[in-house]
Amino acid sequence: MKKLSIKQGMIRSALIGSLVTSMSIAVPIVAMTQTASAKAADNLTAAKRLNKLLTNTKSMSASFSQTTKGASSGQLSSGNGTFSGTMSVQRPNNFRWETKSPSEQLIVANGSSLWIYDKDLEQATKQNVDSQVGNTPALLLSGDPSKIDKNFKITQPYDNKNYYVLYPKSDNASFKSLSISFSGGKPVMMVLNDSLGQTTSIKFSNIKLNPSINASQFKFTPPKGVDIINQ
Repeated sequence: MKKLSIKQGMIRSALIGSLVTSMSIAVPIVAMTQTASAKAADNLTAAKRLNKLLTNTKSMSASFSQTTKGASSGQLSSGNGTFSGTMSVQRPNNFRWETKSPSEQLIVANGSSLWIYDKDLEQATKQNVDSQVGNTPALLLSGDPSKIDKNFKITQPYDNKNYYVLYPKSDNASFKSLSISFSGGKPVMMVLNDSLGQTTSIKFSNIKLNPSINASQFKFTPPKGVDIINQ
């Protein structure tokens, strides 16, 4: 198995997992196929609406299915493919992203440290959260919603759709754009476009909005015998 870099791990987790996503794929497709005359919300309005939706998401747990496709062929990327697992997030700055198939990987952050544990490689990588999360989707689901517009340009292509496209302001971000769809106030789908031209789609199911999550879910202790890498 090829070793994943931290950035690949974060993109794979999307969440990485963090303040945003997932709805049936129909919503983004419907939004994209609306006529060109459909009205877009101005950036300030879009930012306020997204902020409200995210503020209402104080915690969330769900199952996820994540697929990455190559640049132009639309084929599954050989280095990524399809993954599934479970995730949970809780403000402020706590998230857990656990891939269960086809391989097992765990990403845990608690506001100060971030762990990436690869069971097959028997390897755990630890690093400071600030150096990795600032411009990733993780900021969205677990960070401070009021600060999102400082890190992203927020657009709402269609005024009557809870569908948003964010563009990171930092040149060091791990992705070029992030699309987010909501249904019934819940983030249900996200689509990431990276600098390599790859598209990663993450769909959430079994979504629980604002559940009580045990703090232990956001703590990680490396199993005995695991190689630990500090970055």
